[in-house]
Amino acid sequence: MYLEAILFVVGLAALVAGANRAVTAAADLALYYGVSQFFIGVTLISVGTSVPEMVTSVYASYYGAGDLVVGNIVGSETAQITLAIAVVASVAPFVADRRNVLVYGSAMLLAMIVMLLALDDGVVGRSEGFLMMLAYVQFVYVLYTNEGGEEIAEEVVEDRKPPREAIPLILVGLALVAVGGQVMVTNGVALARLVGIPEYLVGLLTGLGTTLPEIVVAGIAAHEGRGGISVGAILGSNITDPVFSLGIGAVFFDVVVDDIGALWPSLVYMVVVSIAVLALFYWREGIDRRAAVVCLLLYLPSFVV
Repeated sequence: MYLEAILFVVGLAALVAGANRAVTAAADLALYYGVSQFFIGVTLISVGTSVPEMVTSVYASYYGAGDLVVGNIVGSETAQITLAIAVVASVAPFVADRRNVLVYGSAMLLAMIVMLLALDDGVVGRSEGFLMMLAYVQFVYVLYTNEGGEEIAEEVVEDRKPPREAIPLILVGLALVAVGGQVMVTNGVALARLVGIPEYLVGLLTGLGTTLPEIVVAGIAAHEGRGGISVGAILGSNITDPVFSLGIGAVFFDVVVDDIGALWPSLVYMVVVSIAVLALFYWREGIDRRAAVVCLLLYLPSFVV
């Protein structure tokens, strides 16, 4: 049991470290070509920081641990919209345009609803997974064609790595993510069975762990005054995970949940708390340190619902 626990932690550490390295290098590469900070946050950074959820989804689906797949995504979603925002806002207050909150917040809620509908019968099949991934690709395309060009001229950062330096770092980071994801999932399932913990609860804890890349990247961005990356990364990641991260696992192997009824309280709480935080974002045009306390308090019940 101790070996499984140690390997689980090692796998999670490798996954988080690899994702952080890959995302930072990918951001430098995108900035090199003049893409805006907010667009990077919503797309490239959010996808990069969701690599742990994607890898976990594929490996867990392969091992038939559908509860772990869904638990990981729900735990990650809830932690990002509450804990991650609270931590980052304590570093530097979020400032968000109401239009962005309305547009991307609505897209986030729509992604969650799509996930709920896909999970209604307890199975997410390959065709559903493919359609979920296709919907996300369409979202990115519409985002770029409608807004990407306008923002590119606004937020170009001068200090960035050229492709010859960024690409090797991306590859190394993704390799760490792939290996770490396999080690974490296999040992997480083994550990859950050894101590009698439901795999869904392990998934919630894993979701908290795989949220660390979002917290780190958004926190650094906020501290450096790059609000576009900070806000975009968290909202964008919460759009990516319910459709793309879950969908990519289902494309390879059907995601089968043993007891869908046991998941509904956490799924509903995820949606409710997301609406609450988005309303707070819209009302105050951002999240300051006082509002961060509210977000933190909203996170705590996620372990008991």
